[in-house]
Amino acid sequence: MAKRVHQPREDAEFDFILGMSKVPVLAYFTGTWPKAIEPCRAMDLVVGDIADEYTGRLTAVRADITRCPAATERYGITGAPSYVLLKEGEAVAHGTGPMTIAEVREFLDGHL
Repeated sequence: MAKRVHQPREDAEFDFILGMSKVPVLAYFTGTWPKAIEPCRAMDLVVGDIADEYTGRLTAVRADITRCPAATERYGITGAPSYVLLKEGEAVAHGTGPMTIAEVREFLDGHL
């Protein structure tokens, strides 16, 4: 995982990161149950590359569903991996499932 991807340990830290970001936030929700582990690990690399590529234009946050249950509920996350693009704390786009780097770019570029 790229150093530019924040990994909050709890909801309060997730909310702090959102509040401090001056740019849109890509919140990437992961899970630790057996069917989620492999796709989430694959997306760690993609999100890390995106965080590096969009430096200064985007803040990337990797939130574990079990550690950030309030954020998970707030944004209607029902599976992992899932993505929410947030502008000033408001969700402007949602996505689910594994994506290629090109698909993540397309997901982002229409809203940044």
